[in-house]
Amino acid sequence: MQIIGAIIIGLIVGIIAKFLMPGRDPGGFIITILIGIAGSVVATMAGRAIGWYAEGEAAGFIASILGAMFLLWVYRMVTRRSGRRS
Repeated sequence: MQIIGAIIIGLIVGIIAKFLMPGRDPGGFIITILIGIAGSVVATMAGRAIGWYAEGEAAGFIASILGAMFLLWVYRMVTRRSGRRS
């Protein structure tokens, strides 16, 4: 059940991140979910490194959105550069 919950939260976080960072993205529905889930993981790891979260604590919803927005920005930079080489 935790995996399904993570996918649903990842979808919501990914959609909100794309809404807050409008623009053209080559990714579709699956990429949105993956960026949302990865954003939560990145926010959790960064929060633990800074000392905001203890071991076993996950990032909050806002931090997950910020992590997803960061990954979306990185994704756009990578796909933009790879598109120029073609």
